[in-house]
This record gives sequence, structure tokens and C-alpha cells, in this order.
Amino acid sequence: MLQEEKTLEEVVRELVDARKWIDLRRAVADAFAPELADILLSLDAERRVLFFRSLPREQANDVFMYLDPEDQNELLLALSDESGRRVLASLPPDDRTQLLEELPGEAAQKLLNLLSPEDLKEARQLLGYPEGSVGRLMTPDYVAVRPEWTILQALEHIRSMGTQSETINVVYVVDERWRLLDALGLRHFVLADPTQTVRDIMDESFVALSAFDDRQTAVDTMRKYDLAYLPVVDSNGVLVGLVTFDDVFDVEEEEVTEDFQRVSGMAPIEIDYGRAGVGLLWRKRVGWLLILLVADFMSSSVIAFYESAIEAYVALAFFIPMLIDSGGNTGTQSATLIIRGLSTGQVEIKDWLRVLFKELRVGLLLGVTLGAVIFARGFFWRGGAEIGLVVGLTMVALVLWANLVGAVLPIVLRKLRLDPAVVSSPFITTLADVTGLIIYFNIAKAVLPGI
Repeated sequence: MLQEEKTLEEVVRELVDARKWIDLRRAVADAFAPELADILLSLDAERRVLFFRSLPREQANDVFMYLDPEDQNELLLALSDESGRRVLASLPPDDRTQLLEELPGEAAQKLLNLLSPEDLKEARQLLGYPEGSVGRLMTPDYVAVRPEWTILQALEHIRSMGTQSETINVVYVVDERWRLLDALGLRHFVLADPTQTVRDIMDESFVALSAFDDRQTAVDTMRKYDLAYLPVVDSNGVLVGLVTFDDVFDVEEEEVTEDFQRVSGMAPIEIDYGRAGVGLLWRKRVGWLLILLVADFMSSSVIAFYESAIEAYVALAFFIPMLIDSGGNTGTQSATLIIRGLSTGQVEIKDWLRVLFKELRVGLLLGVTLGAVIFARGFFWRGGAEIGLVVGLTMVALVLWANLVGAVLPIVLRKLRLDPAVVSSPFITTLADVTGLIIYFNIAKAVLPGI
């Protein structure tokens, strides 16, 4: 007896239960949107969430548009409620990555407007926007109008919706699919003839962010264009939210705090210091300290290797802390300047040659200045002219070297897509310790007899 062929609905149920998202997408690839909409409504709440999220973005958008408004709201609430979040959170990371794709623009915009402020944070995760992206930062509270409306209609809409909006200083123009067409200041509407249409005053000149842009992009864009508000669009240009200057200010504050923590040689602490427990602070700090301790073993090995030089000229030992500390401090200063310049856009990767020549001159001036001081210290206080010459030359060479490393290394790491903040104080200081000792004792061997 021939086995009866399974219906598409049965196939969908089996593949959803088996968490086979790729096979599921293939199975429904040629299905019509109305049929998929009927299948979606036949599923229970858990399967409905998983099935809808498994559909390719364009197909999901078509299916969503075929649902009645009541069914759309029910689906969106299922995506945002606790059970929906729990279903998605329970999936293995690889399955969840395949499933969490960008939600169709109309659905995303409607979902965000359905939620309370407390639910927005988790909803942004459900939308599939990467952590640290603009999509996780945006708010759905804005005013949008249509290009065919008259100015009078637009002003009435602004009055009715303005109290629910984050701002009415900027009004966004969207088409029937909610694609962003323009961003106009309120003054354009106030000063225009009420009988004109919105299209008549449009200039189609606006700056927008992608929901997938890094949050730092929002900071840089606002600074570049001197804007207090930026619209956020999905990959199809659909308006899904906006980012405000206060959101960006919070991000900038977080970024600066993280940079300071990384510069000091510790993992960033995601919560306020007052709320951080002793155990958390220990975990965030001990890693780098252990790494630096092991690195310091190299410094002690260099000193042991040149033990005979120290025995012949004991005065050399007294200048070691001053030399290596000066090198580390110089490198840290240089790295901090460049890291901050990279963060604010004042320095770019293509500027590496200009930075190199500038810091070469700065390092040389710093080295000569500090070298003259330590030469005088060695000449008049301990060791005489020969020791003074050794420590003076070492200071010039070490400060110049540390300054160049501190300036160029952050640019190299940014080019390699690594965080340049991690190279600052601890790494530069340790590098200056080891290389500084090698420079010091080799200059001593060249100048002082009997080594």
C-alpha cells in the first residue's frame, strides 16, 4: 500500500519540531504567501513563533501582510511575550543564530510600538539585531507622515501623535511600506502653506543609520553632522526607529569608561562600581595582572643575563627604575592620545605615516629633555661622566622607541580589527621594561670598559 503523501502543513510541523531551519526554508520556498499564512495560523503559539522566525525575510514580510490586523498583533505579541522569549532562549546557539534574522520592517515597526518601555530591551534582541548595534539602542517613538498628505493634515497628525514621540523637532516622511523618504524639521511644516502637500516641501536630503551599524557609528555620525536625532532603517530602508542624542551620550560615556578600564589593564565592568561585588572586581582585574606578572619574569631574566655588568658598575642598578618607568610612561601617553584620536575620528588608519613622523619628532624632543636631566643626575650624583653618558643615551633611545610603539601599535591593531585600548598602559609598560633593559645594557657595554 502506498504511503500517503504528507501535506505542507505536516511537513512544516515536523521540521519545526526537529529544528531543521534550512530544510524548512527549502520546503516552503515555492509556497504562496496566503498558504503559508494559513499554516502559520494553524500552529500553536510556540511553533508559530519558530516558524515565522525561520522564514526568509522577504517571505516573512509577504506572509505578515496577508494576516488580518488581529492576527498580526497576536503574532507580534507572541514574539514579544515571556513564552516567546523563553522558546528562543532555549535553542542551541547555532540554531538560534540561524533563526534570529532581521524581522520584516513593517512587523518590526509595529512590534516596537506595541511594547511597554520595559519590554523594549528584550524585544530588540528578538528582532535579531547584533549586540552593540544601533538596533539595540533605538526607540520607536517618532512621528511619521505621508508625502501625499497636505501640510494641514500633517500638522494635525503631529499634534495628535506628538505627545507619544521622543521628539517632534524632526518629522519623518515614509511611503505606504514605511520606507524612509525624508527627514524634515518641524519649522518646514509650520512655515509652509497649509494647502501644499508634504511632497512639495521635501528635499530628500537626510542622514540615516542602519539598524546593524555599530553604536559608535551613531556617535561619530551625530558629531560629524551636528544632529541631535538620527532615523534608523532596516536593510530595505524601512524606518524602524530613531536614536537620540541622550542615547548617544550614554553610549559615549560607556565607551569612554570601557576605554579607561582597558587602558588600565582590566576587563570592562558592565555595571556601576558601587554595585560590583568583590568577586567580580577580582575576576575583572586578576587576568591581566597574572599576564603582566609572567611578562615581568622576562625583565628579571634580562637583568640576570647582564648580572656581570651590574657587578662591574653597581651604579647602573640605581637608574633601572627611572629608565623603564620613563619609557613606559611615554609609551602610555602616546598610545592614549592615538587611541582617543581613533575613537573620535581625529586619527584614521591611513594617517599612520603622518603619525609616525610626528611622534618621531615628539619622541626625540622628549628623549633629549629627559636624557639631559638624567645625565646630570648620573654625572653629579652617582657614577660620573661615563655613567651619566650611558643613562642619558639610554633615556633618549628608550623614550623615542616607546613613543613610536605607543603611537603606531594602536593603528596596527585597529587595522587588524582588534581593540587598540588593550595595548595601552600594561602592554606598553611591559614592552618598555624588557626592551629598555636590553637597550640600557647594550649601550653600557658599548661605552663602559670591562663589560
